[in-house]
Amino acid sequence: MKKHKNEAKLLKKALELGFAFAQKQGFNDLDRGVGSTDRVECIYRLLVQCKQITPLAIDKEDGVNMKHKLVLWIIRLLPENHELLQ
Repeated sequence: MKKHKNEAKLLKKALELGFAFAQKQGFNDLDRGVGSTDRVECIYRLLVQCKQITPLAIDKEDGVNMKHKLVLWIIRLLPENHELLQ
């Protein structure tokens, strides 16, 4: 698994867009009272359910791999010249 230079910032951006996507799907209270590790899992599972990302293998479903999957998702969505991709 290749680590990206701005992986923490990309993950933060992925969570922001993930929560916006969740709100559009009707999950308005998702960001209140949810821990950071649970936030990653909630957004990951929502994106898998909505077929925005392919699911990880069952034995690979852990926090690190879910975070990496969200980072890969956001990289696909950002324009090539975005500052986080430089």
